[in-house]
Amino acid sequence: MPTELTTVCVFCASSPGRDPRLAEAASGFGALLARRGLTVVTGGGHVGLMGAVADGALAEGGAVHGVITRALEAREVAHRGLTSLEVVETMHERKAAMSGRADAFVMLPGGFGTLDEFFEALTWTQLGIHAKPCGVLDVAGYFEPLVDFVARAVDLGLVRPEHRDLVVVDPDPGALLDRLARWEPVTTDTWLDRDERPAGDS
Repeated sequence: MPTELTTVCVFCASSPGRDPRLAEAASGFGALLARRGLTVVTGGGHVGLMGAVADGALAEGGAVHGVITRALEAREVAHRGLTSLEVVETMHERKAAMSGRADAFVMLPGGFGTLDEFFEALTWTQLGIHAKPCGVLDVAGYFEPLVDFVARAVDLGLVRPEHRDLVVVDPDPGALLDRLARWEPVTTDTWLDRDERPAGDS
């Protein structure tokens, strides 16, 4: 069955970056989520693309729930205008809380932390820990090298072809949300489903 989307978790940079198109896209995506009646979950900061997503949604009357660590809150990077703000102790708790609230995940441009958050959510979908779609908004071609990397991993047999489709990539934000709403889980066995691995496999 397709996924019913009510809440979308957005992973993106806590920096605005040097290309103004990034912040424009982040703000526009937040606004689009609000106009579609979707609650936004973010990392709770007012800075960078993260803040732009939240501000875009709030400007359209949308609901935004932030999850931030106590250490980051103490550094005064918390967004005080959010609908709700949840403060946790660790980054692991932060990711778990964001995941628990979301029906889907979308990655916008970001760095190491953004990739970490998104690929953990994607791995959980791959392993069947949850059944939630994972989308990538490819702003200004930012993620083209990542798409190439995934294709390379498939070519080398490190990612199954059917798992490549777990990553929904689109440069158009509306089309991306439509595709995530139509997404259905890929039914394949994983190592979590097997009693043991064949000799020599890892």
